[in-house]
Amino acid sequence: MNKYDVIVIGAGHAGCEAAAAAANMGSKVMLITMDMTKIAEMSCNPAMGGIAKGQIIREIDALGGLSGVVTDETMIQFRMLNKSKGPAMWSPRAQNDRIKFSKMWREKLESIEKLDFWQDTVNKILIENGKAVGVKTNLEIKIKGKSVIITSGTFMNGLMHVGKVQKEGGRESQPASYGLSDQLKNIGFEVGRMKTGTPARIDGRSIDFSKLKEQKGDDEGKCFSFMNDEVEIKNEKSCFIAYTSREVHDILESGLDESPMYDGTIKSTGPRYCPSIESKIVTFSEKDKHQLFIEPEGENTIEYYINGFSSSLPLKVQYNAIRKIKGLEKAKIFRPGYAIEYDYFPPTQIKHTLETKKIKNLYFAGQVNGTTGYEEAGAQGLMAGINAHLKINKKNELILNRNEAYIGVLIDDLVTKGVDEPYRMFTSRAEYRILLRQDNADERLTEIGYKIGLASEERIKRKRKKYDKRNKIIDFLKKESVNPGEINGKLENLGTAIIKRRKKIYEILLRPQVSIYDLEDELAKVRNEFDGIKEMKSEILESAEIEIKYAGYIEREKKIAEKIMRLEKIKIKINIKYEKILSISTEGRQKLEKIRPKTIGQASRISGVSPSDVNVLLIYMGR
Repeated sequence: MNKYDVIVIGAGHAGCEAAAAAANMGSKVMLITMDMTKIAEMSCNPAMGGIAKGQIIREIDALGGLSGVVTDETMIQFRMLNKSKGPAMWSPRAQNDRIKFSKMWREKLESIEKLDFWQDTVNKILIENGKAVGVKTNLEIKIKGKSVIITSGTFMNGLMHVGKVQKEGGRESQPASYGLSDQLKNIGFEVGRMKTGTPARIDGRSIDFSKLKEQKGDDEGKCFSFMNDEVEIKNEKSCFIAYTSREVHDILESGLDESPMYDGTIKSTGPRYCPSIESKIVTFSEKDKHQLFIEPEGENTIEYYINGFSSSLPLKVQYNAIRKIKGLEKAKIFRPGYAIEYDYFPPTQIKHTLETKKIKNLYFAGQVNGTTGYEEAGAQGLMAGINAHLKINKKNELILNRNEAYIGVLIDDLVTKGVDEPYRMFTSRAEYRILLRQDNADERLTEIGYKIGLASEERIKRKRKKYDKRNKIIDFLKKESVNPGEINGKLENLGTAIIKRRKKIYEILLRPQVSIYDLEDELAKVRNEFDGIKEMKSEILESAEIEIKYAGYIEREKKIAEKIMRLEKIKIKINIKYEKILSISTEGRQKLEKIRPKTIGQASRISGVSPSDVNVLLIYMGR
């Protein structure tokens, strides 16, 4: 094998983004996967985005990653969640065709000239002088590389559970991988175990949809990628809502003594915010029902996914419980739900670039860092691929701050705070939610992606054109005025006070009852600059409205972020011996020694490091 710049182990969502990013930036990349027919497999639900996760996909896309593009080309439904709330909470979500999604990712990767593939299992990292220099596979093949990115998902020492039945594997019908975590443990890495799960898949022909509540997609705004205006979904599919019942719960409870979750077989921690159905009925024993989503697996398949019903209970218990759900009385199961345990590396062992602290040029990304979710994995893979390329080309690293991206929040949380359960992103984890909206991810990140050589010329031109139009609309609304006679009839119909003298259109739009879409007549004067009102696309109009209505909140959050970011500029010397600074608390010394923060800002976010500890550290540094 020729020597590669970047070797990526695993072709899940993290591995695909890592390989694509590094290769598109100019690195020669080798992507190694156990099965080339399972690239970017949607192991769990066939959907992308959702609360906070949709923001991450938009950020990946804005930087030049591919998750948003692939999502658009394979979606069978699109919804913007939380539209009844403020724009900081709006979150796009797409239902996807599982088979097409994997196929499309493979096509995208195969079109990248500098990206090679190898189907095999890696069982060893080649290390020389404390630096990763390649990998060795099960076929005893050595592949040399300047950097290595591990994105092995749930495959390292994977063990699946269905009741008392245990089966080695990283995913149903796919073997586990062995050797890597043992090797890294032997050279000093901390290795832990985590658990996740997935529900049974059922035959759509056996579902009585008339007993379920239909959940259709949105009529407009159907796209994730900023490169698209709207995607035409030719054969749109609905999701459906079902509910468990007390009878269902009783059946599930009868199987708890055979549940690996409750008989001591599974000792690892599962995701708190995506629990198994057996965990739900125990934790929320007072509830008589739980909501479930019956989701299509694709455009031309009869397979459906029961979102909210993941389980490791015996097959018979799962089957009997499912058949007591209204609408699923005659359900046929394609395969049962199962739990899976796997190895991960506690992420306090990596830097913000996702390079490990112990071994140079070795990167961890995705579930191996203790996260859960395609979106969180893809974001880490993207950043690992970017930083691996930048480092071997002796360029400055790319680290996104917490006020720049949800990706920055995600990575900082992992590196600074670590995890004690599978990490999932929520809007509540971000301090600057009004700045980190899904609609402005391109405004925040596309210039960065273009500067590092990932975002294309076409993408940067499109972004600049969009915000030029947005700013012209805002300037127009601030400059132009309307007379009472021109607008009072409309204001009365909207249920808001009439005006008695001439007012700026901008002031009218500030009213909560008034939407920018209500001002189409008033915007007519600016149509010529946009080749007609239709050219003023909804994303541009909504962006203008958000900037106007939330200007005060946005400005306040920016000022807070600027103050906090001053602490990020205070660098901490690498050679500080924290154990000798006795004025810092014992826990503070231990945590600072373990994590070795790069800045005072990062030190202040470490759990167990108090404000007084930070003050002592500042004094010690002569501040």
